[in-house]
Amino acid sequence: VDLRRVQPLTGNVAAGEAKSELCAACHGPQGISIAPTFPNIAGQSMDFMYWQLVEFKRNPDSPMSPLVTDLSNQDMLDLSAYYASLTPPADPGAEPAPVDATLAERGEQLYLAGDPAKGIPPCQGCHGIDANGHADALRTDRDGHTPYASYPALRGQQSIYLQTKLAEYRDGKMDDSTTYFVMTGIGERLDDESIEALPRCSTLPALD
Repeated sequence: VDLRRVQPLTGNVAAGEAKSELCAACHGPQGISIAPTFPNIAGQSMDFMYWQLVEFKRNPDSPMSPLVTDLSNQDMLDLSAYYASLTPPADPGAEPAPVDATLAERGEQLYLAGDPAKGIPPCQGCHGIDANGHADALRTDRDGHTPYASYPALRGQQSIYLQTKLAEYRDGKMDDSTTYFVMTGIGERLDDESIEALPRCSTLPALD
């Protein structure tokens, strides 16, 4: 799937809310997940969520696949629009777990500057300096495409979930879209310490 050539997406927020009961069982009634292994989806990029749902329908091996089988394309658009409209709370409501200072510093370095010696680009280049997504996510190019819209926001995401996804990229398990190819190329350069460190960067205050 070439996500560099997609058109802007639209969905019905109210319709998405009406269809979200099943999603709320794992992702919470306001898009804040009930367990650290499930992603927070409140305020996430609509395009990212939509194409994730498309991927789940295409990939029969995903745990999400049975849950999205009966969703129509309009359902996926509406659900994505609804969760994108939600705002994650600034305060997760619980004391954060202690963060190892060395890991946090390594995560900060990778997020803001990357590691040129290892061929790792800075995460902020695609996910934004504030981790809220690419600055030009909704900008259309001259052909009407939104090439940066599918890059997810990472701020406030569950640390364990982020570690799992980074490990999947490193291990070559994500290979169905152009953004997956980009992240797989980056992930294969990450060692275990880097994968543990990145979600602990202070730019990404986790909710777990």
